[in-house]
Amino acid sequence: MEKGFKKFLFLISFLSIIAFTLVACDNSEKTDGDKKADVPESKAAMDNYSVGDTFKAKEEFTIPMLYSDHPNYPYKKDWLLFEEIKKRTNVNLDMTIVPMSDYGQKRSLLISSGDAPYIIPKTYPGEEVPFVSSGTILPISDYVDFMPNYKEKVEKWEIEPFLEGLRQDDGKYYVLPGLHEDVWPDYSLAIRTDILDELGLEMPTTWDELETVLEKMKEAYPDVTPFSDRWEFKSTLGFAATSFGTTAGWGLGSALNYDKDKDEFVFGPATEGYKEMVSYFRELVEKGLLDKESMTQDDDQAQKKFVNGESFVLGTNSQTIVDYRKDMNDILGEDNFAIKKIVVPGGPAGQVMGGSKLENGIMLSSKVKDDPNFEAILQFVDWLWYSDEGQEFAKWGVEGVTYTKDENGKRTLTDDVNYVGLNPDGTKALNADFGFSGGNFAYGGTTDLLHSMFSEEEIEFQNAMAETKEVVLPDPPIRYDEMELEQSTLLSTPLKDFVDTATYEFILGDRDIAKWDDYVNELKNMGMQDYVDLANEVYKSQD
Repeated sequence: MEKGFKKFLFLISFLSIIAFTLVACDNSEKTDGDKKADVPESKAAMDNYSVGDTFKAKEEFTIPMLYSDHPNYPYKKDWLLFEEIKKRTNVNLDMTIVPMSDYGQKRSLLISSGDAPYIIPKTYPGEEVPFVSSGTILPISDYVDFMPNYKEKVEKWEIEPFLEGLRQDDGKYYVLPGLHEDVWPDYSLAIRTDILDELGLEMPTTWDELETVLEKMKEAYPDVTPFSDRWEFKSTLGFAATSFGTTAGWGLGSALNYDKDKDEFVFGPATEGYKEMVSYFRELVEKGLLDKESMTQDDDQAQKKFVNGESFVLGTNSQTIVDYRKDMNDILGEDNFAIKKIVVPGGPAGQVMGGSKLENGIMLSSKVKDDPNFEAILQFVDWLWYSDEGQEFAKWGVEGVTYTKDENGKRTLTDDVNYVGLNPDGTKALNADFGFSGGNFAYGGTTDLLHSMFSEEEIEFQNAMAETKEVVLPDPPIRYDEMELEQSTLLSTPLKDFVDTATYEFILGDRDIAKWDDYVNELKNMGMQDYVDLANEVYKSQD
């Protein structure tokens, strides 16, 4: 019996060792950060760094960084931004300066050659994909446990559904995106509200109501084409498509739409929703309500028509509507017009809006993991780009120098500082003269921080969108491997090019909407079904 008991103990011990080994192996393969990862101890890293801590390296060190140089606020080595970063964090940034116009190409060359600096900002989700297979950029999701502010915001703001789209076929993601507390809609239509008042019309809330408004405008002003758009109509197609249950224009993406009921992907531009959308805009053109030149004119032409009173509706965002108003003040006189940003109209799919809580962010060169201060670099990135303190600093600057804050937390630029018209009398620019609110550092954050630099008008628009719209969550990811991605790209590129052309042809009347089935057959002949089948095969294999 004693021998049997010893055998039993030996068996238990052996099974325990196996279980421990399996658990250890499982932990080592986690893709969302693990402090047991092979990260060298850093003399500069803070001990017990956590949410709410101001990062300051225990010893001074330097981080190489790529910098996209904007022509409106060109890089200055002596900006207060860099002086304060050094003072607060004990970090020097060694910048590789690249003109904004050449940034994408130069970034690709540097990464491909293995010469990229450690920090690579101004990277939009999706732009990292070409570099994943080469191993030249860091699978940052392996190391997010070293970034407490980032992790806290992902959890608190329910970011994970949006991050899923960043994961590659290995389950990891390779770009740290900017994070917003809420979905942030920006693009919509500007409308002449003085014309609405003159004609006794209400602000439209649906696309059908907008058509009625345009008809009334045309009746009152027969020589005016009331809606003349900019951005080659792609912005309007982008935000309109969501309310028709599809994607288009700037939001076309892969052209694949997820059918939740069938748990599969379909080719969006071949659906009834897409047909209904192009039919709607075709009808506006037929009635003389939508300017045919909207698809071809440059932005200056479209804006000129609007500010001169030759059209009454034009695509806009939070910045361009300020430009329209300024030009109209000069041309029409301040008291002779009124314009407002429309809450994006609802459509057959309801009062919905697309969008994301992510925006451009940073990649890290894979070389950074071999730096003796790797942990400190992760802490620095976490503080500057993801902590409340770092985000406010990058956006507003130094309290008491570039801005003040009252007892209610309201931020105000100091008397001599201006930015986006917040303080028109200021003679110094927050970005050009101090380096703050620039595209390499200042993005993401709480809704309060985002709204802090909005006009009251824009805040009203944001609140109205939040109160009246249901957010359409992103589609599930399709994690292609390298060969599958290449095959998918070869199939999708001609399809999407054809869709862009055919969409304009339908809207302009050059392609008969009654021959929709012929259009779908053309897509099939170009490999649409092969593209969809590949996507669904990869998607189903992920289960």
